[in-house]
Amino acid sequence: MPLRLRFLPGLLLLPGLFRFSAAIYTPIREYSGTDFFSEWDYYGFIDNTTWGNVTYVDQSTGTSQGLTFIDSSTGHAIIRVDNTTNIPAAQTVNRNSVKITSKDAYPIGSLIIIDVSHIPYGCSVWPSFWMLGTNILWPLGGEIDIIEAINNLNSNQYALHTTPGCYLAPNSSQTGNTIETDCSTGQGCLVQETKPNSFGSGFAQAGGGVFATQLDVSGIYMWFWARSNIPASISQADSASTMNLTDWGTPTAAYLSTACNISQYFQPQQLVLDITLCGVWAGVPSIYNSTGCSGQCIDNVIGTGNPIYNDAYWDIAYIRTYLATTTTTDTTGNSSAPSSSSLASSTSSSPSPSSSGNGNSGSGQAANANTAAQTGVWCFPWPTVSGALLGLVIFTFLW
Repeated sequence: MPLRLRFLPGLLLLPGLFRFSAAIYTPIREYSGTDFFSEWDYYGFIDNTTWGNVTYVDQSTGTSQGLTFIDSSTGHAIIRVDNTTNIPAAQTVNRNSVKITSKDAYPIGSLIIIDVSHIPYGCSVWPSFWMLGTNILWPLGGEIDIIEAINNLNSNQYALHTTPGCYLAPNSSQTGNTIETDCSTGQGCLVQETKPNSFGSGFAQAGGGVFATQLDVSGIYMWFWARSNIPASISQADSASTMNLTDWGTPTAAYLSTACNISQYFQPQQLVLDITLCGVWAGVPSIYNSTGCSGQCIDNVIGTGNPIYNDAYWDIAYIRTYLATTTTTDTTGNSSAPSSSSLASSTSSSPSPSSSGNGNSGSGQAANANTAAQTGVWCFPWPTVSGALLGLVIFTFLW
């Protein structure tokens, strides 16, 4: 198999020889506009991880059926469930949907920001925007759930999934409501958003909002802002702007390294966007009926899908990714400069549904161990006069 080298220009990084509490982040990639889908792999298989009643389409099918496209009026990326095909009742029924995985993988020292105008919702609908450790059996590489809820819930949930030994510290400074502290349980270490309009129809009616995730040696931190409350550092930024977190305030979820060794439990993480239907969380009868829905979950999948799935779509203005490069002193304690030489971003080959590694276990159930993608990631220190600068080189398998 041929090897391709990808260099990330300008990324000569200072390792964390000293601990700081706020980092300046340099932009790495923006997923937006007409190029949004060019840096993602389509799953192209059934949902064999959370066992929803969907078939995740390949890129050509997604394009031809209008399940992934760029809205010409806004420039936003749209990812949706099929709402036009008549599905007859049968022993097994699947509706077409989408799952895409980023070609790049983001290590500790990364920052992820997503601006969303609409999150899929409705009875049987289970959307997720999450991160998954690369090329390793789930959950050995860790999983980070950034946006995830089901059916007609009105608030988002955040979670980490790991092997035993990682916890949400009881003294974490966060605004969210802690549901579970053990990250190795089926639902993971779970935090519920307390700000209004973080999911469902309320989110859409409020004009959406922004979610951010910081991966740091000091912890993993997640924020949400409604459209009217987005901090100036984000609302006034463009794709070339560096990012400073000093006006972000207290995160919704704060997973401190005092209770979870981030470097130990989290490998470089690929981004994943998907929408499944029913499955091992949204489709569980007791959960389905307690989250604003009646009858049986599968009844939604059968039929034309209209109007049931008219709101089952993502509308994404952009996803921006960053790496910590320089630091400033702050007193919040929410972040620090990276202390590892594994600051890397990688490009994966097309996802293989039969390979090892899986995630998206949901907030109520664990999932089987299958793959999201195959990725090779290496990072080598380059010598400098002080030995403090790191060179970054990415090797990518092209299958």
